[in-house]
Amino acid sequence: MEAMIVDNPFSGAVVCEVTFAPWADVTLLLDQAKTAAKAFQFIDLDTRIAICERAMNALEARQEAMAVDITRLMGKPITQSRAEAKKAISRGRVLITLAKKALAEEDRPGDGISRKIIREPHGVVLVTPSWNSPVLTLIGPVLTAVLAGNAVVIKHATRTSLVTKYFVNAFDDGDAPWYLVQRLDCDYATLERVMADPRIDHIVYAGSHTGAMRVKAAIAGRFVGYDLFLGGNDAAYVAHDCDFDRTVEEVVRGALGNAGQDCAAVERVYVHRVLFDRFIEAAESRMHEYVLGDPAAPGTRMGPLAKSTQITELEKLMFDAANRGGCIVLGGKRRNVDGYGRFFEPTLITDVRHDMQVIQRETLGPVMPVVVVDSDEQAILRMNDVSLGLTASLWTKDATHAERIARQLEVGTVYLNRCSQIDPVLPWSGRKGSGNGVAYGYDGFYRLTRPKSLLFQRVI
Repeated sequence: MEAMIVDNPFSGAVVCEVTFAPWADVTLLLDQAKTAAKAFQFIDLDTRIAICERAMNALEARQEAMAVDITRLMGKPITQSRAEAKKAISRGRVLITLAKKALAEEDRPGDGISRKIIREPHGVVLVTPSWNSPVLTLIGPVLTAVLAGNAVVIKHATRTSLVTKYFVNAFDDGDAPWYLVQRLDCDYATLERVMADPRIDHIVYAGSHTGAMRVKAAIAGRFVGYDLFLGGNDAAYVAHDCDFDRTVEEVVRGALGNAGQDCAAVERVYVHRVLFDRFIEAAESRMHEYVLGDPAAPGTRMGPLAKSTQITELEKLMFDAANRGGCIVLGGKRRNVDGYGRFFEPTLITDVRHDMQVIQRETLGPVMPVVVVDSDEQAILRMNDVSLGLTASLWTKDATHAERIARQLEVGTVYLNRCSQIDPVLPWSGRKGSGNGVAYGYDGFYRLTRPKSLLFQRVI
């Protein structure tokens, strides 16, 4: 059977070998999932909630082991991996608290007619999370799907497939029905075949634009729902009246956290001219504080990149920026630490033109281009002038001012004086090339169910 070796991005040592299932095993798994889904749809919501609560307790008990594996698989500093594991469990518990209201039956009586809306599960939901935040991209769709009455098949990115075992084991420990949550490891050709299979009733995909096009091609002959989460190229606007020191600290953290490998990382910064020179000086100073090193060491603030191909792509972006007149104030190069790791230096770029690739593309690296603007209107125009639209952050002391700008931005989430976070109470969505997916909040439950209307004429 075909397999893929997953290495440690820092040491280069083999972490695990992921074996791809042959089709005979895959089709058995799909049969099992379909059987589980048909039975589980009739399980009452209180029982589903109890299963998920026990699963979250089981996941919490394995929290440290999960964090260690995140660090080994993708090079995220252990302190950040622990924070990811903790945050995932917290989000799952918030989703549990939302389930009753989100899935409640609605009565709309009148005119002697009984009108009722009930929400029914799709059946089998295929969840394909991304590698960059392997637990956080998994918790939302899995918990929401199960709470809504679906069975789940998880096909994680191969690099981070190992974390899936924690979820499968947690639901087993939570006394979930057999085969309710299953792990699938396969190559991409097999995954496309799975997507096209009638036993899959809904697809949740997180990944690249190219991958999303392949998803749509795979299901072209089917009427099946899908949620696509395709990343971002997220902008921050530093207004003239911001809380300066806190703004610099948080914007730099938003750009360099997880080595910039987050879909909601700050990837473009627009600074009002009156603060520009001061901001560049302060940001450079902050970026020097990001210590590169062994991600398993508690003092490391930035680890290596998960995949070697990312470094090549970042080098291409640096070449393009320099050729178009950009000034690389800090960083811009690959490096190692004592001979170990595939690192890319924290990078600060000025003299930025808006047609540079570092502005127009998702970088997935620790790169922060900074652009000077003269007004809110110019900032809004520049912030909207890309093909992606996931999040944006505004840095000002004036909330009324911020809301006026927020309503004009072509993104799914706008932050004020914060960035790069998901609030599980609110829907998470994108605009333009960031995909059509919706997760979290009540809207996330609506995506993983279908409404059924009961229109009853009352007997007189």
